Amino acid sequence: MKISNNTILITGGGTGIGFSLAEEFIKAGNDVIICGRREEKLREAKSKLPTLHTIVCDVSSPKEQESLYEWTTSNFPAINVLVNNAGIQRMIDFKKGIAEIEQDGNEVEINLTAAIRLAAYFVPAFMARKEAAIINVSSGLGFVPIALMPVYCATKAALHSFSISLRHQLKGTAVKVFELIPPTVDTDLDNGARAKRGQTYRGIQPIEVAQSAIAAISKDEFEHGVGQAQNLIASGTPGGFYDQFNRMNH
Repeated sequence: MKISNNTILITGGGTGIGFSLAEEFIKAGNDVIICGRREEKLREAKSKLPTLHTIVCDVSSPKEQESLYEWTTSNFPAINVLVNNAGIQRMIDFKKGIAEIEQDGNEVEINLTAAIRLAAYFVPAFMARKEAAIINVSSGLGFVPIALMPVYCATKAALHSFSISLRHQLKGTAVKVFELIPPTVDTDLDNGARAKRGQTYRGIQPIEVAQSAIAAISKDEFEHGVGQAQNLIASGTPGGFYDQFNRMNH
């Protein structure tokens, strides 16, 4: 796919991987829109990248998903790329009951349902373009989970499955479906949980993920594992999976 002269919407684009993707896409000559829940983060992003377009949106809300679609297609009728990047990650102990999953945002709605619903909004319009793309940002943890974050890992596994099915459905259309699979990345995704559990390794920098993604998209590499995530993807055999799972969850 060509990586210039596109009009691109990135969810969760104010920080982390989303912001770095916006930066690299702008460098490549694209018109980029980002959305996010935190207006101050969007302002900070625009101060660093003045050509960015921003809109506040909580993608977990069906009403705001619809408003985002209508606002974007009205103001940027040439839009042809959607990057489903927004996500949250939480440690959840199911031994503590239902209260554990009812605080600080719904991982299923933000990480998975929003990506599915936004794809459903944009795909019909994208099919009329000469070239278009849906880019889903999943995770190496969608292939081998960390049990401390069971819902996050489950949403990323589901996003991987959805990407495969959507790609198959859209075969022969103008819409290409890419899956970007990062390893551990140094962002605020986990709201400090790594520090709390004594994890000193913060992961690779978001810009490394973005640069790797741009290179993969330019070569039509539809399922792209970045760095150590390739090892998790490769552990797909039953024995390999459980060996890797046990190493990660000892």
